[in-house]
Amino acid sequence: MRFVDFLRATVLLSAAAATALGTVTVLAGAGSANKLLVPIAIGWWVIAAVIGARIGRRAQTTPPIAKLLAGAKAVTTLPEHRPGATLVNRLWPLLLFTLLAGGLAFLAPQIPGIATGFAIIWSLAWRRQDGAVAAIEERDGACFYVRPTSPFRPMALDRTPGFKALRNERVGGAVT
Repeated sequence: MRFVDFLRATVLLSAAAATALGTVTVLAGAGSANKLLVPIAIGWWVIAAVIGARIGRRAQTTPPIAKLLAGAKAVTTLPEHRPGATLVNRLWPLLLFTLLAGGLAFLAPQIPGIATGFAIIWSLAWRRQDGAVAAIEERDGACFYVRPTSPFRPMALDRTPGFKALRNERVGGAVT
């Protein structure tokens, strides 16, 4: 799976987790005796959205992604295309987080409300990383793919040759 597509899927799945957890919070809060649960949760979600938007506002790659790209292994063949397996392999913590927080709504409805805020922060903080990686791929003429590894080991990337974008550049006022 291409790393750019993995980053896009991560943002979308994090937003989906936030939506699911927010729905569970509202449903559990409606049946709760505590009438302040939903308004306080919505306030936390707004704060989380501001935090996530602030973290994810820059167009450059984050230092962990830059390190991951720099450590990519150069290969000449395309890896296997198994996007579903790659997503489950790398994003199982998000799935576990969502299921546990959603399941605990019956014991304490504030837990999925708090978890929703963190999923909002995560999705907004990562929202521009795919564009930054795509720009690096275009500049360097390479494509980065997620290498199949154990779910408990750090992520690794493969770097394959791609197409480099040739653009006119201005040097001293003249187009070259």
